[in-house]
Amino acid sequence: MQERGHVHPISSLIREANRIFFDMGFTFVEGPLLESEWYNFDALNVPKDHPARDMQDTFFIKDEPGYVLRTHTSGLQIRYMTEQMKKGIPPPYRVIAPGKCFRNEATDITHEAEFYQIEGLAVGEDISLAHLKGTFKKFFSEIFKGNVEVRFRPSFFPFTEPSIEIDMRLTGGSAPEKLRDKWIEIGGAGMIHPQVLENCGVDSKKYQGWAFGPGLDRIAMLKWGIDDVRLMHSADLRFVNQF
Repeated sequence: MQERGHVHPISSLIREANRIFFDMGFTFVEGPLLESEWYNFDALNVPKDHPARDMQDTFFIKDEPGYVLRTHTSGLQIRYMTEQMKKGIPPPYRVIAPGKCFRNEATDITHEAEFYQIEGLAVGEDISLAHLKGTFKKFFSEIFKGNVEVRFRPSFFPFTEPSIEIDMRLTGGSAPEKLRDKWIEIGGAGMIHPQVLENCGVDSKKYQGWAFGPGLDRIAMLKWGIDDVRLMHSADLRFVNQF
């Protein structure tokens, strides 16, 4: 009998995440891997002299001046809100956007030059960090099939204010022993900077919102006990066939 193929763990995680967020009222969106500097940096309040624009972090395209391989999925926030406002559709918005990103950095067991993020966005008249915390708690409890605690730590990103780092902790007997009761850093988030909303044509005096962008590769490593992120992109069937 011919052996059937197996779904890659990242693809499986994206499908599961899309289902969870769909049930919470989020809309799935996607965008190009080759992104303009406006969407990738400028509209997200990243200054021209910000270190993230240096060659060691970003893949600039020689034959396409002004374009980069996207360094994060945050540009999809800008694309979605701008397109909606051009259509005359104001908030509320709830969007989820998983996708591949690229950064020009050395690889090791926890870092890759290509990786996946899952972008989340919620904008409305009464959106708060409390909604963000509840959303993450629901998402993590579904992904890891158990009880989850979530905490925020202060951080800084040009496109959010205030900015936070998100940690989670799995609790209870159903949690894997090596992860149980341990705080694990998941990724960054925060309230969308008013200037970012204005860049998209959204009235920041009337609307506010939050955004997040944790790494899917890291979540997959925790979910399935994968000890080297480079396996995700190795094309080694011995790895993929385990799932």
